Amino acid sequence: MTLMSRVVIGSVLILAWPLAHAADGQKIFTQGGANPAAMACLGCHGADGKGIAAAGFPRLAGLPAGYLSKQLHDWRNGTRKQPVMEPLAKALTEDEIQAVSTYLASLPSDPAPDERRQQIADNPTARLALYGDWSRQIPGCVQCHGPGGSGVGDHFPPLAGQPAPYLIAQLNGWRDGSR
Repeated sequence: MTLMSRVVIGSVLILAWPLAHAADGQKIFTQGGANPAAMACLGCHGADGKGIAAAGFPRLAGLPAGYLSKQLHDWRNGTRKQPVMEPLAKALTEDEIQAVSTYLASLPSDPAPDERRQQIADNPTARLALYGDWSRQIPGCVQCHGPGGSGVGDHFPPLAGQPAPYLIAQLNGWRDGSR
């Protein structure tokens, strides 16, 4: 083997090493992380990542990777409270957090329902989401989370398609400071 061949093969091996040992987001989602305490996500969030509405488990599929990563970091460092997610997030490595966040962001999500403003005006909950209630210092959800609650960037995730019990729990979390 020539010196040039050895250099080329060595370079390829060095470059391939991180790829061969990179965290696999799909595997983490379906089987869990390297630490046994980092259980698989699909048990609560569904095989397709679209959540389990009846149990109040949120949709993760299609959410921005930056948003998902931030939430996992917030649970890991204790700035966001949730008794199930805190220990799971603490058990994930940084590479695993990035990998599972990227994987979930790549999954398709269901389109938000197309509701017209005229239909919304008759529903008090939908009216609150659209216009807010400034007499109680409540902004409309769409002011941050976008038209139809479809989400805006990494900091304002989609609300559309999330189960009502999950949204209620998050609003209560904002109110009591645990979120």
